[in-house]
Parts: sequence; structure tokens; C-alpha cells
Amino acid sequence: MTKQESLAKASKNLMFKEPFYGLFLIMLNKVWNNKIPTAGVSLNGINYQLTISEEFWKPLSELHQQGLLKHEVLHIGFSHLTSYGHLSNKELANIAMDLEINQFIDKDMLPEGGMTLDLFPELKLEPKQGTNYYYEALQKAANNKGTCPNLDEMMDAMSQGQMTVTVSKGKNGNIQVEVNLPDHSTWEEFDKLPEATKKLIEQQTGHILKEVADQVQKSRGTIPGEFAEILKKLSEVEEAKFDWKGFLRRFVGGSTEVETKRTKRKENYRFEDSPGIKTYEKRRILVGIDTSGSVSTKELKEFMNELYHVHKTGTAITVVQCDTAISHIGKFNINEDMHIHGRGGTSFEPVCDYYNEHHKDYSCLVYFTDGESSAPDKCRGPVLWVISTNGTMNQELKGVQIQLN
Repeated sequence: MTKQESLAKASKNLMFKEPFYGLFLIMLNKVWNNKIPTAGVSLNGINYQLTISEEFWKPLSELHQQGLLKHEVLHIGFSHLTSYGHLSNKELANIAMDLEINQFIDKDMLPEGGMTLDLFPELKLEPKQGTNYYYEALQKAANNKGTCPNLDEMMDAMSQGQMTVTVSKGKNGNIQVEVNLPDHSTWEEFDKLPEATKKLIEQQTGHILKEVADQVQKSRGTIPGEFAEILKKLSEVEEAKFDWKGFLRRFVGGSTEVETKRTKRKENYRFEDSPGIKTYEKRRILVGIDTSGSVSTKELKEFMNELYHVHKTGTAITVVQCDTAISHIGKFNINEDMHIHGRGGTSFEPVCDYYNEHHKDYSCLVYFTDGESSAPDKCRGPVLWVISTNGTMNQELKGVQIQLN
């Protein structure tokens, strides 16, 4: 059996056993590279890819191959490659991450020498507590040499570039096992990435996770418990910080677009037993989003949350992203993640110019910003300036101005 065939077989068997992981694997690009000791996740644009050493892969049993694939998917799903740059001791961080995710892999799927909680009996580690918890416990033990002999052995081995180390296992300490030390050498490229790029990667991964979850649920499968909370957070929408329904009713009128929807609740007078057509009128508004470097990721998330609630009022939204120039124009789609463009300086003029040119197409302009720029020339229609919670009210801006809080 070739390496490609064995990889396809392991992926297929994992799909039957745990569809969520199998479907996620289908969406991952996979490459072979014997320059790495085992396997790892690397970067492919703003997507992840799985890099595997053929020399490491071939001797593994089929169950252990499945366990390896599941291990790497868990690293991706738990955002280990982009969210833990703050952990200064990379060796301890690698151990902590493996301790977290290996608890979600059946013991018969873990190769001998996998990183497990029972390797550190002195620390009395609680199960399912997360990377930060394990890192802090390991850091404390590492600072007090002798309190956890197995950890001391592992740290010494990793400092010398070793991939395995023999340690004692179990409370009585009389069982010797050879432990495979975590190798995340493919992760080094992630350490150098700007925070904005890391957030973009996380957004793309979140989109894939939600897509996989939808497919699993459509086929009446179940979402693994370890991903249920992650998916819940991805789908969470905070309450609106502004009365958009009341504002739009009072503030705007003018341009609308008509949508039609087939419905069996309404009789079709021309064709018996066929669904009727119901029409909806939607306001059309233009939304400017300040994507300059001064606007934080937290503020952009705040803007997206409010945009969701604007959409829920039955409003058709065209979004214009702009820093010093317009970087993207498109319809707002509640079912798609919005990719942020720009991140340079700030100017309100380009969006106002676009609004002036197309003002007959929209009821108003709603501009989300931190307020940190000079006022543009006069706009030809109604304008609402929405200042972020941490932004600055700018008295130079002409039009209605509110601050989210």
C-alpha cells in the first residue's frame, strides 16, 4: 500500500468513526516531508495544511495513524498555532497543548509514549482544564526542580534536541516508558505572523469548523463535545448596543428593494396547488467600515455584531471597507464571515464620495469608526456616525453621531 493509499484509508476510517474529524480532514491540504521528525501543521496561504513524515507514518498501526490525524485536527480546532504566542516557554507550551488535546483521543488510538496526565503524578493535574492551566502548573514545577522528576527529564531532553525520553509512569513510578516529546517545528512560521494575519487565519478556520458542523448535522451526525463550546462561541451574537429598529424607522426612508419568496401559506391564484409569492420591501443602506490600523480587532468585532442586528431589522446592506482608500465593496451576507481589507491610515472622504455618487440608491450612510480622522466634505444624504466603545467622539463630523457603550 502506498503512503497516499494508507493516508486515504486512515482518513476514511476516521470519517466512519468520527465524521466531524473526517470531514475536517477532507478540507485540509496534505503534504509529505521527511525533513520533519513526525507530523505537524503548517501554513498554506491563510489556511492550514498537514505535513507528514513518511518515515514516521509507515510504521504506525492503522489506529495510531487515525489518532495522529485526530491529534493534528485538535491542534487546529483549539487555535494552538495562533493563540498561544504569549506563552514564553515554548517547550512547556508544547507539552501543555498535547496534554490538553490527547484527552480527547481514545487510548487505543494514542501511540505508545503519547503525552498524558499520568506522566506527572506529582502535579495532580485536573482533566479537561485547557492549555493555560497545564502550562501554569508545568511552569511552577519547572521553576522548582526536583518536584516533578519526569518533567525535569523531558526539559533536559528537549534542550538537547532529543525526540524521546524514558521516564517513569504511574503513581508507584516503577513502570518505565519511552515518551515521544512534542515536535512542533512546523509552527515556527506562525510565531512571526502579524496579529492581523493570525486573526484572519482564525476566522477562516472558524468558517471551516461551522461548515463541517453543518454537514455533520445535516447527515444527522453529532458534534464532538470538545468542539461544541468552540462552535457556540463562534456563533454567539451579543445584544445590540443601539436601537437600530427604532432609529431606522425614524431616521431613514427613501430607497427600498423588493424581495420575493415562495410560500404555501399564500394561495397561487393562477396555478392551483402551487405556492404563492410573498413580497418584502427592504430598506437599502450604505455602511462604511473604518478598517484603518487604529481600529482594533475588538472594535471590528463590535462593528460586525451591530451590523448583524441592522440586518435583522430587514435592511439590505452594502458594506464599503475603507482605510485611506476603498478596499472592498459588497453585499452583507449574514451566513458568511467577512474578510477585513485595509489596515492602513484613515480617511472618510472615499466612502463619502462613493455615497454622494450613489446617494439615490440608499436611504442613508451608517459609518462605523473609532472617530480618529478629520471630517469629510458634506455628504448629500443622511449620515449616522457610529463611534466604537473605545473610540473618540469627533465634534467635526457632520450628521448624527452616537457612541456604542
